[in-house]
Amino acid sequence: MAKGKKEVNWVLALIMSIVFGTLGVDRFIMGHIWQGILKLITAGGFGIWWLIDVILIATKHNFEGITWVQN
Repeated sequence: MAKGKKEVNWVLALIMSIVFGTLGVDRFIMGHIWQGILKLITAGGFGIWWLIDVILIATKHNFEGITWVQN
């Protein structure tokens, strides 16, 4: 594990993003609490932020503080 990075299961994050992304669950899993709260309040950025996050997670985007793992 890289120093200061949180290991996140990629498959779990992708499934949670697709199913519960409008509630911000994917951001909570990644440890981005404030972004998760904002995403929850705005219903996934009115669907736009949800779609962008699904694409970013599906392509294993290099989010700050995240290391993707597959278990």
